[in-house]
Amino acid sequence: MNPDSYSKMSVTVPLVFPILVAGEELKEVTVRRPKVKDMLAAESMSGTDGQKAAMMIANLSGLSPKDIHELDGRDYMKLNEVFQGFLS
Repeated sequence: MNPDSYSKMSVTVPLVFPILVAGEELKEVTVRRPKVKDMLAAESMSGTDGQKAAMMIANLSGLSPKDIHELDGRDYMKLNEVFQGFLS
C-alpha cells in the first residue's frame, strides 16, 4: 500500500477473494481512519489482540464481525496493514 494513502480519511482495499454480505458480492472494503473513541473501545474489549484487531477493522469498515471472519486471510492482512498504517 502506498504510504501516502494513510494520510487520507479512508482507504478502499480491493478484495482478492470477494465475500457475500447480505446476499451481495463484496469486492472492496473501505476502512476509515480510527478516532480515539474507536481505540478506547477496542482497548476495553476482552479477548486476544487478534480478536480486538478484527473488531476494530469491523468497526472502521462498517462490516459485522461475522463478515470480517469470512474474509480470506490475505484480504484480512491487507485491511490490517491499512489500519496499522493509519497509526504510524
